[in-house]
Amino acid sequence: MASTIALKQRIKSVKGTRQITKAMQLVSASKMRRAQDQAFKSRAYRDVAYELLSRLNIVKEVSREPLFRVRPVKARLYIIITSNSGLAGAYNANTLKLLFKSIKADQDAGVASRVIAIGNKGAQFVRRLNSVDLVAVYSALGDHPSANDIRPVLNTMVQSYKDETVDDVQIIYTNFKSNLVQEAQKIQLLPAKTDGIDDKATPAVALNFEPDVETVIEQVTTRLIEAQVWQAVLESLASEHSMRMLAMKNATDNAKDLIDDYTLELNTARQATITQELAEITGGAEALNG
Repeated sequence: MASTIALKQRIKSVKGTRQITKAMQLVSASKMRRAQDQAFKSRAYRDVAYELLSRLNIVKEVSREPLFRVRPVKARLYIIITSNSGLAGAYNANTLKLLFKSIKADQDAGVASRVIAIGNKGAQFVRRLNSVDLVAVYSALGDHPSANDIRPVLNTMVQSYKDETVDDVQIIYTNFKSNLVQEAQKIQLLPAKTDGIDDKATPAVALNFEPDVETVIEQVTTRLIEAQVWQAVLESLASEHSMRMLAMKNATDNAKDLIDDYTLELNTARQATITQELAEITGGAEALNG
């Protein structure tokens, strides 16, 4: 059994840790509410952007546009969104696991893998992988990102595809479903062809482009892809703060349980010490009387 001094030190240390985790829980809860509101408000815009891309896919002229051109995949670019710090439960682990699984599949298929990391945790992971090119790292998005923050990512991605440096671009992020459920997802950004589109089932509509088809497709497609990247960033932020809040709540609860256990052990040690002292006094008194 540990000494009473050691138990008191442990209790003091755990109480200090509990204060920190409790504060982090409250901060994450506040940030989560703001991030959640932002993610919910922009989902409709993301859905409309996806629908517009679906409509553009039925236009015959898009086959000549660089961002819609499908070619054999020799190199694939991944954009992965992680956090700059830990203590967020399985938030980083889930996305990194999905990234590793995708890279392993590429290696088996003879496809080169390149990564743009948003967040330091993703960059640290990719640096430890062999035969994976870390193209760029963006770690300064913060809790209130703007469209200008993600524009360098968008420009790098689009230019790499136009230059045929990569033949496929995918983004891996954490989709926020509820305070308790967050899921790592992977969606394709380039070529800008939405999945599940049935050209025969799509009703034929008259589409008018001003000033011309090429100009509209080139400018609009980039903005629609930007909307998807932007929404992925917002979903990831909401997921990060939610998972960190839950992780800190669990840590706070565990600290309380530890304090209770150590307090019980401390009281038991005190009782044993008192009992031993009483026994020694009684024994000494009997020896004197004898």
